[in-house]
Amino acid sequence: MDKGNSSSNKIKVTEDWINAFYRMQGVESYIFNFHSHQEYEIYFFHSGDCKYLIHNRIYELQPGDIILLDGMTLHKANPQMGSTYTRSMLHFSPIWLQEILPVLGLPNLLDPFQKLNNYLIRTGYDESGHFVDGQIKQIAGSLAQLDEEMQRTGERNQFLEAEVKLELIHLLLRIYKMSQNELAHVTSRKSEKELHAEEIASWINNHYSEKVSLDRLAAELNLSKYYTSHVFKEVTGFTVMEYVMGCRLNQVKYLLEIEPDLKLTEVSQATGFESVAHFSRYFKEKVGMTPSSYQKTKISRTNPVKKEDKT
Repeated sequence: MDKGNSSSNKIKVTEDWINAFYRMQGVESYIFNFHSHQEYEIYFFHSGDCKYLIHNRIYELQPGDIILLDGMTLHKANPQMGSTYTRSMLHFSPIWLQEILPVLGLPNLLDPFQKLNNYLIRTGYDESGHFVDGQIKQIAGSLAQLDEEMQRTGERNQFLEAEVKLELIHLLLRIYKMSQNELAHVTSRKSEKELHAEEIASWINNHYSEKVSLDRLAAELNLSKYYTSHVFKEVTGFTVMEYVMGCRLNQVKYLLEIEPDLKLTEVSQATGFESVAHFSRYFKEKVGMTPSSYQKTKISRTNPVKKEDKT
């Protein structure tokens, strides 16, 4: 992990409703894992040489590109080693915002995240691009100040927290306007390797719950095993089986949260794992807790105990 050239702000506020990373540089290994999360994400690409994989689509990023992520769709950055990869990210909870948007008369403000299927806006660093860049910097700075005061006094500065919320709303208003311009959507031509990598990713997304092998994948796509393996690794940054397991893990998380009555055996079988033991071991290794603990944590967040229920 290269921290020598890293300039970042990562601030975590109570209840995990927002955190920000501004102009991070270098290779932070945990960022480049194939991952998903419940929070929405605004990703801003500043510089470097980077491809970005979202589900089965691959984008060749340009400075000023903004990606709006719903979080739950698997995604992964694949920067070219040796380039100065600089990016900013802002994660925020849609649940927190859903409480305030109707009051502001802005019920559709999150549509770019909910309806545009992980949208990329190519700004070319125009005025809107500079605004988004500056706004993420402002929010990261305010969060740093808010966190410092919490650490020093043990109390939350409600006025400063309100400012952060307003800054985020201001940012989302601009992004909403930008997302309405369909010309901003990337339609650039892809190389043959990128098209093949997307084809491989698409096949895996349709078959990950089955028994997957490189032989079967290559045969069904009329590609050689060697080419299939190497082109996917070259373009996306990870192996075919890493992608398969990432798809399975993401579906496991979904089922644990959405179908709490399913037994772990049923979840394991539905997502293509060979056995419950392998499923549980892999899940704990990647997530840091058992499937049962993960499920309990998510259910408790979704259905918090009310004060009157505690008495």
